[in-house]
Amino acid sequence: MAISSRFSVAVHIISLLEISKPERLTSEFIASSVNTNSVVVRRIMGMLNKAGIINTSPGVAGAMISRPIAQITLLDVYLAVEVDHQDHLFSIHDKANPNCLVGKNIQHTLDQRFTQAQRAMENELANVTLEQIVTDLLIQDSSISSTTTTINKG
Repeated sequence: MAISSRFSVAVHIISLLEISKPERLTSEFIASSVNTNSVVVRRIMGMLNKAGIINTSPGVAGAMISRPIAQITLLDVYLAVEVDHQDHLFSIHDKANPNCLVGKNIQHTLDQRFTQAQRAMENELANVTLEQIVTDLLIQDSSISSTTTTINKG
């Protein structure tokens, strides 16, 4: 059970909005960058808007980030778009055999470990800002560009 791609698409959207500002980007343009349908982008943008991370207006094309990206963490984005996983990242089967040693104890035992794992993941996401992500994207692009230039010159 993996976290859905909504999370990475949401980070993609916010990063693209930041790098392209002050221009307002349409869902069609963003969808071309994500390589998905614009309906998917609009749905995720609606979630980000509801969470106060971006601002969209009905009838107005494009979106803008609502606050500095140094104030937006990956946890903020995760909680905005992963509505199915906000309470429990991991789900535990609930129909185990109560007459079996493992069946009657597995839920309680795993619940403790899974809760610890989820807290650790959320703490890690809370320590990474979108500013760090955008900076990493720009550094990655410049290192690829300089490698490409070097290769093309040789």
